[in-house]
Amino acid sequence: MVAIVLLGSANGSDWGWRLAFLVGAALGLVILFMRMWIPESPRWLVTHGHGEEADAVVAGIEESVREHGHVLAPVEGTRVRLRTRGSTPLSEVVVVLFRTFRGRTLVGLSLMAAQAFFYNAIFFTYALILTNFYAVPSAHVGWYILPFAAGNFFGPLLLGRFFDTIGRKTMIASTYAVSGLLLAVTGYLFSVAVLSAQAQTVAWMMIFFVASAAASSAYLTVGEIFPLEMRALAIAFFYAVGTGIGGVLGPMLFGALIASGSRASVFVGYLIGAVLMVSAGAVEWVWGVAAERQPLEAVARPLAAVD
Repeated sequence: MVAIVLLGSANGSDWGWRLAFLVGAALGLVILFMRMWIPESPRWLVTHGHGEEADAVVAGIEESVREHGHVLAPVEGTRVRLRTRGSTPLSEVVVVLFRTFRGRTLVGLSLMAAQAFFYNAIFFTYALILTNFYAVPSAHVGWYILPFAAGNFFGPLLLGRFFDTIGRKTMIASTYAVSGLLLAVTGYLFSVAVLSAQAQTVAWMMIFFVASAAASSAYLTVGEIFPLEMRALAIAFFYAVGTGIGGVLGPMLFGALIASGSRASVFVGYLIGAVLMVSAGAVEWVWGVAAERQPLEAVARPLAAVD
């Protein structure tokens, strides 16, 4: 809504986009203050030799849950003894990624690259589609982005619980595959010029209701299927490589296809995105990890674990 007001104003072409970027930066700064109320990870504290602080964090969380009327069941499972360490050597990370868990690395790269191409190529070129093929004034583009953004928000919000109840592999594979198939169908309808700007927007909203949940699951997956000492680094690695493959090439390709003025050419780009999403879903189905309702130590043995 802020972008609609700023970019649609009389001075939108001069200052609106600058103010819109400033608002985004201000929202980012809010995270610095929110971090003050978020406790440190108990697992991180334990591996770095702060056992008492970890116990205090867990005790505080449990007490908060009890205050809301919930009864906590006794903790069950295998105990894991950890040796403290200050950091994880990059050489050990390389071994984990490309030798110990090669299949999981393939899953992470497939999911991140496919969603980066799919999301960035379509979202960041949608304004060009509206102005070049539907003659929508640039000042009105924000109103078409708004339902698009709504689909992105409500998708993970409403579908997220099923990744725990139905299961990771089923939900990740299905959301990726469905997103790809919907993109192929919508791309064909776009190529034969049967969609209005409003119908195109509704189609994108429906697609990204599913695709946003799929993209979110990619970050979830790479953060939980590797040893806990390298969770953050795994997310950073797969995000950087995946965005480099899909997030950079996608917008460049679609920019060239849109500049051609040919709906058929743009459809080819949509088909590439659809194939990538369906293929990533297939990779997840074959090599994915059923990590739902399991402790991280059971999904991947910690590097600091002592036999």
